[in-house]
Amino acid sequence: MRRMYSAVTAHRRTVLALFILACLVCLGLKRLVRVNYDINQYLPPESPSTVSIQVMGEEFPGGIPNARVMVRDVTIPQALEYKARLAAAEGVLSVSWLDDAADVTVPLAAMDQDTLRTYYRDGAALFSVTVDENNYVQAAAAMEDIIGPEGAMTGTAISMANSATGTMGEVQLIGAFGVAFALVVLAFTTTSWLEPLLVLAGLGVAVVLNGGTNLIFGDISFVTNASGSILQMAVSLDYSVFLLHRFEECRAPGKTDREAMVDALCLSTSSILSSGLTTVIGFAALVLMRFRLGADLGLALAKGIAISLLTAFFFMPCLMLTACPLADRMRHRPLTPGFTGFGRVVRRVTVPLAVLFLVVIAPAFLASHANDFYYGSGRMFGPEAKYTLDTQAIEDTFGESDTYVLLVPGRDTAKQTALSRDLHALPHVTSIISYVDMAGAEIPLEYLDEATLSLLMSEDYSRMVLSVDVPYEGEDTFALVEAIRAVADSYWPGQTYLAGQGVSTYDLMDTVTSDLMKVNLVAVGAVFLVLLITMRSAWLPVLLVLAIETAIWLNLAVPYFRGTPLFYITYLIISSIQLGATVDYAILMTDRYRENREALPKKEALVKTVADTAVSILTSGSVLAVVGLLMGFISSNRLLAEMGLLLGRGAIFSLCIVLFVLPGLLTGTDRLVMGRRRKVPHKHEKQRGVPA
Repeated sequence: MRRMYSAVTAHRRTVLALFILACLVCLGLKRLVRVNYDINQYLPPESPSTVSIQVMGEEFPGGIPNARVMVRDVTIPQALEYKARLAAAEGVLSVSWLDDAADVTVPLAAMDQDTLRTYYRDGAALFSVTVDENNYVQAAAAMEDIIGPEGAMTGTAISMANSATGTMGEVQLIGAFGVAFALVVLAFTTTSWLEPLLVLAGLGVAVVLNGGTNLIFGDISFVTNASGSILQMAVSLDYSVFLLHRFEECRAPGKTDREAMVDALCLSTSSILSSGLTTVIGFAALVLMRFRLGADLGLALAKGIAISLLTAFFFMPCLMLTACPLADRMRHRPLTPGFTGFGRVVRRVTVPLAVLFLVVIAPAFLASHANDFYYGSGRMFGPEAKYTLDTQAIEDTFGESDTYVLLVPGRDTAKQTALSRDLHALPHVTSIISYVDMAGAEIPLEYLDEATLSLLMSEDYSRMVLSVDVPYEGEDTFALVEAIRAVADSYWPGQTYLAGQGVSTYDLMDTVTSDLMKVNLVAVGAVFLVLLITMRSAWLPVLLVLAIETAIWLNLAVPYFRGTPLFYITYLIISSIQLGATVDYAILMTDRYRENREALPKKEALVKTVADTAVSILTSGSVLAVVGLLMGFISSNRLLAEMGLLLGRGAIFSLCIVLFVLPGLLTGTDRLVMGRRRKVPHKHEKQRGVPA
């Protein structure tokens, strides 16, 4: 290892040039990475709704309705004009309305009133629109121009368009605030005005390299695109900080800067590598989710942390050594006080806090697993967002509604008539557009023109479009999806296909709830194994994982006690992210305690360990907490905001446990912590007047 680091530092100009060249290449590649804003597309390929959408795309043109558009104060003829204009808008594949379900030439009083109220009520017309998934933004803008400010739009397509247009500006703002805060914190925790810029330069290189290499995935989700760079910066900040502080400790008279850097790398490799590997594994565990958003985020973050490790071990040492003369000329006195006094405070409170920690483990675990959840993207925007206001306006007029599409095999009109009758009898089914509902089973197929028939029947399937008065998710929605599938399967067992936003949300719920235990067990088990190998102790992995897992349970218990539902996706992801991001602090604390314990009694080792590590832990932890909270307060996308809030609050819980509880757990189990490592003789401890 020393030989490798000696070679790296000896050829530092070459190393710097290679990294800079790679950055320039990745800046260009990043523009080629496509961003996917549709969460439902990350359902597993074998999920029923995914299979249904694929079959429908092969059998019928026009796709699945994914937007609802309302215009106010219109007559039937005016509504038909709006329908034609919407159908001609860029990115719009098809539009359905009352004229597709009933004869609009008859008096309104003579129509089926349930069908009428589904599409036209109090002078307002509600259109069901299918938007091309590759043109969400353009289609939403075009439709908004057509309906004007008095109109309203909702649905998956509109939600994704709003996410695409609003997210990136917010991400840039969050990133700017995060970098500014990191700069201030680093200015206080370093002793040269140049060192914060060096640390941020290293982070910037790692972020750019990760962003460009995301091209290997083809596309990434908007969750990964919005949070990946911010999380990578916040999580990997401590690698450079740990190295920088070690380098300052290793610089001594008679030793060159290069020798000091090699010593610092050798001394810090174990802590940094253990921290990095546990973080990589924590993120990589998300790959095991059947819901592929986990793999999308997990792979990108795991790759980002691996790149950050390479940057810390190769780019940062070369950059620090190159900038050392200038950094020395820009030295300033320490702006933070020594933390020895803080270490003494921790020593006094750590035992009662450790007891409190043991008491809250069980309640925190139980509460964290008793939360209520949202599963889909229907509640992705806050109460003041235009999407939310538009959705509420539509629901105030027409009630909660959605559109499902059901495919049944063949052209057996008698069987389809019976199916339609049974579906109409289901609660919440308000109207059905199908061949047997529009033309009637008694009208021969050849009497319909090919254009109309092609929308309702293909060579192998018949299509039924169901309007339902349930929201995009909830108990009524999930019960209705199960009921429709059961009725359809009673006629054609295992041969029918159902799709729609509520259907996808049902499958999403069914998918992600089966992922939780698997992902958590693998993440915890893998982190445990890495700690077992790197620390060569059977007790320490148990202690450190328990400490961070308790911080996670406390974090997730807060929404339960507040009665606030969570997005299940963030609930599932945050456990792996918080474990991977904050176990580093526990590793650093433990490594330093064992190192100090070889020369000092327990209590003195505790004080010195807290004093040695507090700056590094607080620097990284405070940046992670602030960046997360900024994301929580700034982002208008509630899924991203919730992820940020959980991350920020989780970082604070982890900081508190590592700084105030873990030292007591280490001293309280000192014999197990130290194992076979050399310790100060008991006699020496007595001579110093400090109890063992």
